[in-house]
Amino acid sequence: MSFPSSPRSAAALLFLLSATTLLAQQAAPHPPDYPGVRTFIPGVFVTPVPGAPFSGTVEVLSKQLLPDGTTYTRRTVNHIARNSAGVIHNERRMLEPPGFQGEAPVLHWHIFDPQTRVSTFLTPATLIAREAVLPAPPRAPENTTPETAIAIANAQNLAVKNLGTESIAGLVLHGTRKQRTIPAALSGTGKDVTITDDYWYSEDLKVYLVLKHNDPRTGDQTVGILDVDRKEPDATMFRIPPDYKVVDETPVQQQAQR
Repeated sequence: MSFPSSPRSAAALLFLLSATTLLAQQAAPHPPDYPGVRTFIPGVFVTPVPGAPFSGTVEVLSKQLLPDGTTYTRRTVNHIARNSAGVIHNERRMLEPPGFQGEAPVLHWHIFDPQTRVSTFLTPATLIAREAVLPAPPRAPENTTPETAIAIANAQNLAVKNLGTESIAGLVLHGTRKQRTIPAALSGTGKDVTITDDYWYSEDLKVYLVLKHNDPRTGDQTVGILDVDRKEPDATMFRIPPDYKVVDETPVQQQAQR
């Protein structure tokens, strides 16, 4: 799959999820917003919803604007998956410089089971699996609607624009552009700076298929799923390998409530 190239479909999600991010996602209809340019890019956040199994390869492309005006480009790929029960698998890998061949080593990977609410972060370098049972997610206010959310966003100096729909590889994507303008007095550049995030959401997969982030001060980052396989993923993607040491990090108070 190639990224859309027209202005309307030019586009661009997340990993090493904190419990806070995961809980926020479960209370919202869409994955969380893009956090901005980082050395380690979150990637694609896979929502833990049942009945929509898939796996895919995510390409992450970062074009960082350096102080001397040049652009430093780096790239990596992550593998993601979700099974029919809604259990998710995600990865985080180092961004590699131009000329790097193959796939970067996995820094961390994550498993979350929405039925048991067990969230596990695995680190290959230490062979440690940090496991915790997450509390129930907060409920959204009863009167919250998409229109309300947009009104709140605009009140926070965030403009939201509907980009319409595009069809890619048999999937219909709905595009949303979010722009936030930072006043000259706060931007560090002496002039207003507009940060733009384009999100292309697949209702079938319940994920952003493509996301593009642009900040004129720091550069561009593009995250997109290159290929999608709708079959049931390999079950080993959702299991802790036998050579890992499992460490229970569920808060003591919460353990007592089980």
